[in-house]
Amino acid sequence: MEKLLAGKCSQELWFGILISFAMCFVFLCFDFSTFWAVNNEANLLVTKEVDPIGILNFNQTRDSCSDRYIYIHEGLPSRFNYDFLDNCESLSAGTSLSNIPSMCPHLVNLGLGPEINSSEGVLSNKSWFKTNPYLLEVIFHNRMKNYECLTKNFTLASAIYVPFYPSMDVGVHLWDSNLTIRDSSAKHFAKWLSGQPEWSKMWGRDHFFASGRIAWDFRRERDNSSAWGSKLRFLPESVNMTMLTLEGSRWKNDIAIPYPTNFHPAEDSEVVQWQNRVREQERPYLFTFAGAPRPNQNGSIRGKLIDHCQASTKCKFLHCTEKKCGNPVTVMRVFQSSVYCLQPEGDSYTRRSAFDAFLAGCIPVFFHPATAYTQYLWYLPKDHTKYSVFIPVRDVKDLKEGQIENVLLGISKDQEVAMREEVIRLIPKLVYADPRSRLETQDAFDIAVQGILERVENVRKVIREGRDPSIGFADEDNGKFKFPETMDS
Repeated sequence: MEKLLAGKCSQELWFGILISFAMCFVFLCFDFSTFWAVNNEANLLVTKEVDPIGILNFNQTRDSCSDRYIYIHEGLPSRFNYDFLDNCESLSAGTSLSNIPSMCPHLVNLGLGPEINSSEGVLSNKSWFKTNPYLLEVIFHNRMKNYECLTKNFTLASAIYVPFYPSMDVGVHLWDSNLTIRDSSAKHFAKWLSGQPEWSKMWGRDHFFASGRIAWDFRRERDNSSAWGSKLRFLPESVNMTMLTLEGSRWKNDIAIPYPTNFHPAEDSEVVQWQNRVREQERPYLFTFAGAPRPNQNGSIRGKLIDHCQASTKCKFLHCTEKKCGNPVTVMRVFQSSVYCLQPEGDSYTRRSAFDAFLAGCIPVFFHPATAYTQYLWYLPKDHTKYSVFIPVRDVKDLKEGQIENVLLGISKDQEVAMREEVIRLIPKLVYADPRSRLETQDAFDIAVQGILERVENVRKVIREGRDPSIGFADEDNGKFKFPETMDS
């Protein structure tokens, strides 16, 4: 009897232990799953607070926005952005191709400009605007407001976007001979920004902003009243930041992104329809040039290009005036009728016209590597022969009579078709979608954000490895504007 009772007690004891173990396991699983689901952001926050720049790299989150969060520096004083919009009457439109002296009319539709309602059959039915390319910073800001991975907590952010409007800011005093006045706002901006708690996270190396002017407008190298631009990008605080700009300088923290064109699709189908349209376009002219001579610009080859074009029955020349080239319909009609579009340097190395050519399915012909190849590295294939023709002209005297036409005639039909198809394939990456919509495919804005996130992550990697993050971040690339010996025509 005692043996039976002992056996029974033993069985009950083991059964109790087994039940207790099972219950503990169930509660443990329930508690962990609840913690994971409910406190995912808190879990990320704890990690970021301990390791604000991600050096330890052990965030255990399955959030789809992980490593993609961006914080908008909404605390930026309005004198650095919104005040310019409120006082747009005092701002110049910034382009000689605009017959509207004030910037105000260009600011409608979130910076896209007035919608084009009648295009004489040249453009698609909608999503075309008369866009001022100098409003890139406004368009970019409005796109960022609709970015899918924004956070209100800067400790969660992989990068910090500063909604500064540097082009408008510098434009107010750009022609002022008093350098103290010309640089005053930039210095106040840098001082304010570096004094915020967000700055100490990575001392500015996770900060970025966009500019509707080329980088050279912010890189005055001499303190001489006759020297051009402000010193914004030479300020110590600014050196730690990345600027997205229409044209980069020789410093690596100035990143070139596309000029805004006049096409801002609201749906992916609009992009596909436009690609199909330019693919089927009849192109009676072998090549075209849209522009005006630059008689006062030393070394400009524009005069030679005009001579070459006018001497050929296979070329269409569009002499740009305010009325002609200020009208997107006129420019796109000419570019769509040509196989190749000549793209010399503009007032600087780059020009908006190159992106109009891509949009028209017209194969660009470049004469200097810094007009595209060494600029838009996040956007264009490394092998430039896939989408363009390169005729290197180191000196205007190098361009011989009939040379352009002979080079283009020497390209086989198969090569031409392949290049045009690559140009058309690139269109979605080179346009900025309407800020009021969101496309499934990546546009120019999406690629810029992706590039910034990767750039900042590379800085974090350098820090994790115990190296100096300043090395390589804003170094000079003196070869950027030279003709590489290995770049063949």
